[in-house]
Parts: sequence; structure tokens; C-alpha cells
Amino acid sequence: MDLQKAQAMLAGADMIHDAGAVQAAVDKVAAEISARLAGKYPLVLCVMTGGVVFCGQLLTRLGFPLDFDYLHATRYGPETQGGKISWRTAPWTSVKGRSVLVVDDILDEGVTLAAVEESLRRMGAAEVLTAVFADKLNGKQKPIAADFIGLTVPDRFVFGFGMDAGGVWRNLPAVYAMKDEA
Repeated sequence: MDLQKAQAMLAGADMIHDAGAVQAAVDKVAAEISARLAGKYPLVLCVMTGGVVFCGQLLTRLGFPLDFDYLHATRYGPETQGGKISWRTAPWTSVKGRSVLVVDDILDEGVTLAAVEESLRRMGAAEVLTAVFADKLNGKQKPIAADFIGLTVPDRFVFGFGMDAGGVWRNLPAVYAMKDEA
């Protein structure tokens, strides 16, 4: 994507949640996670690449000891529609016997997050909890429900705060949706 296309995409998008709402959601999720995991010394796993913004900001709000690692599983790549799951990197830290918190950007159809959870359980995690920045209200039956949710978003293609559109705009402090095509 070139600069002009990226700028036009943002200019033509609708803001769904402003930066203030985004930061309030991160604070809310951090408080909920702290209440649940503060005494457990958990392993926090960021799902790359989309989860990096949410996870990075979330980590600074968790005032208890934890281990941190990442994994990379995706169904999207540069596309806007999900396909086959691609496992790019498994966590380097052992999950065996651990309380594990998986942090991701969005719960869309839930297939990727469900596969990640199942894999971590097979690896021996004592418990697997999930935190997503956004839960898409798409009306579909999802194979997993997140334990911690920042915000809900409509059934539109959204981007910003870690979520990309054609590889761009993960760095936005707010959440936008592409215009519905009529």
C-alpha cells in the first residue's frame, strides 16, 4: 500500500472508539486481570502482530510479577478475510503447569484464539485465560469467549490500536472502521 492509499483509507473511515475510550478499556482490563491473576505469577503471551500494542500498554498497568513471551499464529496475514491458520512462532517459555494469559487484538470469529488455547492446554498449561482488546459483534457462534474484553466493535472491518488494514494503521491510538460498501 502506498502513502496516498493509506491516508485516503483513514480519511474515509469512521471512528468507532476514540483514544480516551481505548485507554479506559485498557485500564478496565488491567484491573480485571490484576484481580484474577495477581497472586499467581502468570505467563503472559502476546499474540503477534496485532496484540503488541494492547499487550504493551496492558503490561505497564499490571503491578505484579509475571513472565512474558509471545507467539505468532494468524489467519489473516495481509488479507482482510481469514483463511487457514498459520503458526509462525510458538512460545519459547514453557507453559507446563503455568497460569497463562493470552493477549490478542480482536476476537473476530474466534478460530485462531481457540486453536491457540487448545495448543497451550496440550502443552500442559494449568489454566489458559484470554484477553482481547476488541470483541467483534458479528452475530456468529464463536468457539471461544474471551475472559477479558476491552471494547466491542461492530461487524465491520476495524483498524487501529494494533489492528491493521492492509498492513497499515496499527499505530493509531483510536479504533476506526472502513466505510460499509453499499
